[in-house]
Amino acid sequence: MLTPRHQALLATLAGMTVGVAVFGTVLAINDQTADSSATVVTTPSISTTPGPTDGLQAGSLQYAMQNFGTEQAPVSTEVPVGWKSTVTGTRPRYLDPTGVWQLRFDARGTKQSPDEMVESRANSIDEQDLKVLSRTDGTLIYTYVDKVRGPRLGMSRWLAADDGRRSLIEITVGGRPQDQAGLQAVLDHATQTLVLPEDADDSRPG
Repeated sequence: MLTPRHQALLATLAGMTVGVAVFGTVLAINDQTADSSATVVTTPSISTTPGPTDGLQAGSLQYAMQNFGTEQAPVSTEVPVGWKSTVTGTRPRYLDPTGVWQLRFDARGTKQSPDEMVESRANSIDEQDLKVLSRTDGTLIYTYVDKVRGPRLGMSRWLAADDGRRSLIEITVGGRPQDQAGLQAVLDHATQTLVLPEDADDSRPG
């Protein structure tokens, strides 16, 4: 027969056994939870923002008429929808909302011919890694590296007047090298939709 002392000792041992069993069960549950969370796979979100290699797509552009110049010599042409200029007058510059692409005009004219302006501009551009790609038909195409924006491409076109002896207006587009096809479309569209003063002697290419 067990004495009261032995009974108390057995009760203590039984309580410790139950405690160890409960602790082991908790550890097993925690291990299962950790294993479950470790096997969860998160699917990365797909960005719809154009990447650095995506070029300006000519087919995605729509155009609207814009007016500039002066009251005595008004000028108008079609520019891509959404491209805005903060200035008017004879030297507006239209930028897309991201600031990557631009279209600018200089309607002041010059006594130099388009070919002379091409040579003058090619020799005066002070940019890093300047490379002239083409300088034909009064149009200069070039690339360079901007310290902030990286590789850039520019196209400047001068329209002739007085049988080619002077330049009537300059049209320039700018962007990245991968935008060349789209920028060419913008430049050509601006050239073909250009409306000049009635007394202007317009001799545009094409």
